[in-house]
Amino acid sequence: MGEEMVISKTKLFVWGLDRGMRGIHLREEFEPYGEVVFAKVNLDRETGRSKGFGFVEFANEEGAARAQREMDGKEVKGRSIKVDFAKEDPTKMYKREASAPVNTPAPAPQEAEDDETVVDENVF
Repeated sequence: MGEEMVISKTKLFVWGLDRGMRGIHLREEFEPYGEVVFAKVNLDRETGRSKGFGFVEFANEEGAARAQREMDGKEVKGRSIKVDFAKEDPTKMYKREASAPVNTPAPAPQEAEDDETVVDENVF
């Protein structure tokens, strides 16, 4: 059927989030562990409310590993969160990497817009 999912070394899946959290809050919680490339909380398309989970991607593996160890089970906004490495569809990962221009810096993160992005949950 489809490709096997691969476990990311730099992207974390975070769940158990307070429904009021947004990407900027997630970023603030994870920045002490390393350079955060992006952080977003997934929202329900119809209601605009948080689904209680999101993603944080680090610039390097060390920051992601440290954040996963130290943030898993930590209380954030009154809730104990769970943090694990994200699973990704390799066909979409490679298409994303292949479509990026060579030697061009990545665009700056857009916290407010990330909160409005609805991600296909089956990919992760």
